[in-house]
Amino acid sequence: MADRQEEKLEYLPEEAVFRRNAFILITTMVDLSNQTPQDTSMLVEEVLHTLFFLGVINCPPFSPRSLLDDDDEILDYLKIEYPLPFQLYLTQLPRRSPFSCLLDMVVSLYGQENEDQIKDKLKIIVHQMKEGTNLQILFSSTICISRINSSSRRYYGVSMSTKGRPAGEILVASSCFSFWHRLVSDAVMTYYPDKQKKSYFSRNIKIPTDIKCEAFNISEGRPMDPCTSCSDLFGLDTNECRRWAHGSCAEVESLSNLFKGEQLVMEGLGPDENEQEDRLRAERRVINHLKNQLKIFKDFNWDGKFYSNLNPNTN
Repeated sequence: MADRQEEKLEYLPEEAVFRRNAFILITTMVDLSNQTPQDTSMLVEEVLHTLFFLGVINCPPFSPRSLLDDDDEILDYLKIEYPLPFQLYLTQLPRRSPFSCLLDMVVSLYGQENEDQIKDKLKIIVHQMKEGTNLQILFSSTICISRINSSSRRYYGVSMSTKGRPAGEILVASSCFSFWHRLVSDAVMTYYPDKQKKSYFSRNIKIPTDIKCEAFNISEGRPMDPCTSCSDLFGLDTNECRRWAHGSCAEVESLSNLFKGEQLVMEGLGPDENEQEDRLRAERRVINHLKNQLKIFKDFNWDGKFYSNLNPNTN
């Protein structure tokens, strides 16, 4: 039985996994949105836009219709309820990865204080997306929870969830410009995209020691040490020797959300305004790399904006 399982994992086509997991994310988001007491339709719109964009740049590319399992009824429903993603996925960049939208939806459903319920729900969804494959496509492997102390509000983050290097690098750059807190964006741009510290721009930071920043494997629930890149970015203590791409770890999103929610934490960590010219230079390096990545994909024509379902004409 084990041998048959391994054989199944080895030969399941990547394109089938991509389509299946995109469909799981879309239908799960719609279902969860109907359960939340507050209006979370903007999260459904955002995940649709992100997945449609990732479908366009996938190899082979996928249309929105094909990601919806060629179901015209579902397609027509989504076009009526969530029109913006269909209008903008060929011209505007997503702000973040799709599993990040799912995380926000789950937190909205259960409340930030219910950490175990949030972890359990994500574990169930990840197991659905891992079934029949050993490929990690469109789901996160890690969740991180940051807080000031044991009784304070929890701030969640998940690792980058895409498929392949170009998609991951594009969404890291997008998150720097449109989603992450500036402190986190600056720290990431200190190393991105060259994977080594810039000589002219140094905005990596040291997180205060009293802040709890804990990561866990979503599937197994086990604690995980920060990787070496997270130590570079935030000064987190670690015994881990592995290094993931700067900006791809769950700690990045979690600490970004902490900085957005806890202004006092930023005292002494704020940007040095004397480095503004160097920051603009770092931004140009990132934006040029982003544009070069996008040149590969002829069906996507970036208008210079990042997706916003509040107003299609804003960045």
